[in-house]
Formats: sequence, structure tokens, C-alpha cells
Amino acid sequence: MGELRSGRVIGTKKRAFHFVVPGSLDQRTGGYIYGARMVSELRGAGFSIDVHSIGGTFPVVDSVAREALDRILADLDDGARVAIDGLASGGLPDVISKHAPRLAIVALVHHPLADETGHTESQRDHFFLSEKETLSQVRGVIVTSSFTANRLVDFDVLSERIRVVEPGTDPAPLADGPLDNDPPRLVCVGSLTPRKGQDVLVESLGRLRELEWRCVCAGSLSRDERFAKMVSDEIDRRGLGGRIELVGELEPAALEEVYRTASLFVLPSHYEGYGMAYAEALARGIPVVGTTGGAIPYTVPGFASVLVPPGDAGALTGALEGLLVAPDRREVLAEGARMHRDSLPTWPEQATQFHEAMLRLAGSDGTLHV
Repeated sequence: MGELRSGRVIGTKKRAFHFVVPGSLDQRTGGYIYGARMVSELRGAGFSIDVHSIGGTFPVVDSVAREALDRILADLDDGARVAIDGLASGGLPDVISKHAPRLAIVALVHHPLADETGHTESQRDHFFLSEKETLSQVRGVIVTSSFTANRLVDFDVLSERIRVVEPGTDPAPLADGPLDNDPPRLVCVGSLTPRKGQDVLVESLGRLRELEWRCVCAGSLSRDERFAKMVSDEIDRRGLGGRIELVGELEPAALEEVYRTASLFVLPSHYEGYGMAYAEALARGIPVVGTTGGAIPYTVPGFASVLVPPGDAGALTGALEGLLVAPDRREVLAEGARMHRDSLPTWPEQATQFHEAMLRLAGSDGTLHV
């Protein structure tokens, strides 16, 4: 049988579990990166993990998505361990209920579907009831923060059926900041979607046009094209086109260069189930300006950040102004980030925890040991 030693498996390759995701696993968002890294780390340790991608639309599911999940689960052997991303499972409780009696299904919840920004009240109610039904059918739930674990109390999920496995963070070089004669450089990393709050950032920076600064926003412009266009139009309307750059989704090397020159990391998310981009900034010793939305205060320590209420452009303006005019204060927070970076968990560590969580929640067949 395979044996895990110092993160490596010696011996026969064994299947750990099946992993079901909506769409391709190579998408560059936090949830997909999380899943892809867990899979790659465990495969690198010698475990066989089958990834199944589902077509169709999510989380408002269509017939393509429903039929795809039903077909994938029907093809699995009785007793198979299956991790299903919550974006896929939360909207299909009937399909989960059909296959749960013979499969060991675990839901991976980054944050509840009902907590996504921009839903109407009826949409929130629909997603809440749908995901609550799904979570009542599965063997257990893996979440990415203790905040989300506590949130699932509202979904009647017992604590013993939940395991917290935070994302890992790769070691990274410390940021150099801008050149000596350049203005402070703000970096915002996240897909342009309502939940990430780039519209609030543009409004806040529009109030600080008298100060010296430049801002780079890196993240997909196609996930919500309507919102991205609205943000772009607002930048132009405020005459900030030469100061705020929307550079789109960047390859890792290009994104690393953006981080390297940062003075501040700013992301005014309305809600995060963990906040991987914040951890990436802390790993580079960059002070953070964020919000108190969701799990962000659990991810970002106060000694490395200024956090304001989500959606409050005035509070965000005050936080940014206070740091832009006070480089000494920025340095204090940067020192806090440099202190915190060594405590961030690594991906190999978290992959081991993920595997352990799957075994505890879905059960072990006696051939896998960690």
C-alpha cells in the first residue's frame, strides 16, 4: 500500500477520491486555484485523483449541468469518495439526494451561494434552501475558513460534519515597492465582479485625485462583462484613465511583477470565504487595505492591515488617504505583513489536511493512510 512520508507517497499509487467541478479546473479564480492545487499536490504525492468537469451554467443550473452531474455520479462505483465543489452541488440537491445513499459525497464550500453579492432577496432564499438541502444529504463539508464553518450553523450542518482546510500560500519574494521617485502604487487583484467591490475602489480613489498615487487592477474582465464595463466607464467619467489601469487576468510572472512594485494592496470585497489574494499580498510583505466582509478579518491580521466596512466608500477613502500621506504608517503595516508571512500555511501542508478531511468525512477503505 502507499505510504505518505514528508509529503511524498512511497509505494503503490492509490485513488484518494474523485473531484467534481463546474467547468475547467484551470480557471484563475480563488476557488478553482484552491481545487487545482489540492489535486496537483496530492497527485504529486502519489495519489490518483479523477477530476470530472461539468458543463452547463452555475449556480443557476440548466439541464446540461443537471444531466452532467447525474451522469458522472451514476458512473462511479458504489462507495466511491467524491468531493464536489459547492458551486456545482449547491444548486442540484435532487441529484445529490439520488446518489448520496451509495456514494461517499463531501461538499467543498468556499462560501454559501446565498452570500454572493448582487442577489435579490428571492434569489438568496432560493440558494439558501437549495444548498441547505444539499448539505443535509452529503457525508460532510470541507470549508476554507472557520468563519464559513460557523456560517454553516445557519444551514443546520453539525460541527462534527465540517472540516476546515484553509488554502495554502506559496513562498514569495518581498515586494520592492515603486522606484524612489514614483508615487505610491496601489495593487488590486481579483476578477471584476460585484463581490470584489472595484466600483467602490474607483469611487474612493476619485475623492483622492489631489494625492499622488497609481493603481493597477489585475483580474478577469470577462466573468461579469457588464460590471467590468461599468467600472471602466466610471474610471473614464472621473478622469482617472491615466491613473487606474485595468490590466485583465495576468499570467503568474506578470502578476508577480505587479506585486513586486506595490506600496499597498487594496481589495474592497463585500464578502470572502477566505481571501486568497490577501494572503498572497501578505506573503510579499505588502500592507493590506480591505474590508470586514466575511472571513477577511480571519485571514488578515490587524497589525498588517486597515479594514473598513464593506461597501463604505467614505471609510475606504479615509483608510487610503491615511496611508498615502503617511509612509511611516505604511511601513509599520508592512513590517506586520513581513512578520505574518512565515505563519501562512503551505499548499503541501493543506493538501495533506484536505486528504485527511476526506478520509474522516467520507470514510477510509483501509488502504490510504496519512
